[in-house]
Amino acid sequence: MNGSRTLKKAIFISFLASFTTIITLAQFYTQEGTASFYADKFESRPTASGEKYKHSKLTAAHKTLPFGTIVKVTNLSNQKTVEVKINDRGPYVANRIIDLSKSAAEQLGFINQGLAEVRIAILNPGDGKGNQYRTSPGVPTGDIVSEKEYYDFNIQRINPKGFGVQIGSYREIVNIVRLAENLKTSYRKKVTVRVSIIDKEKFYKIIVGKEKSRQKAEQIMKKLIKRYPDCFIISYENL
Repeated sequence: MNGSRTLKKAIFISFLASFTTIITLAQFYTQEGTASFYADKFESRPTASGEKYKHSKLTAAHKTLPFGTIVKVTNLSNQKTVEVKINDRGPYVANRIIDLSKSAAEQLGFINQGLAEVRIAILNPGDGKGNQYRTSPGVPTGDIVSEKEYYDFNIQRINPKGFGVQIGSYREIVNIVRLAENLKTSYRKKVTVRVSIIDKEKFYKIIVGKEKSRQKAEQIMKKLIKRYPDCFIISYENL
């Protein structure tokens, strides 16, 4: 019996450690792949952060990095670099990792080619805060906790199907449990946490709902979008 308790305790401590070990993202995150740039038709259209796209600004779209993140992009063919701020989601084309503003692509020298093989390195991790970007009210952005905060864990591995609405991507356990609790209480929907690994770093993505149709997920997103303006619909099968 004591051995069983010791094992459970060790597993629980290991679980907490995997959540609470904080490693500065800027020191370790790099990504290589294909970059594209925005077509002219997107000029002045709103991005996922709420900011309008301007081809003259050094901005970019990324699938997972928080809005406001500053990344250094290097064109691997000519070693030209540019620093851009993430303010949009995408690109949603296979094998592409970042969609750059036209002026950023010009600095990297691949306007004529249309695509370029690049390396992304984070210079300043974004957290959605700041005057230039809309934040999601109620989303915890730090890891400051009360002296007495207790949470009951009822965790099981699942294989969800259908559609949900992704709220955000986090690395700290306090952000995950607080937001999950808030979402369940406010919207009375199942909350799923998807664990993904990018360049050996773990990210925990919070998804609301497990709906059979995209239309049902869209109804949930309509309720969420005012509070979480950067949320978007996902298909569990395509993740």
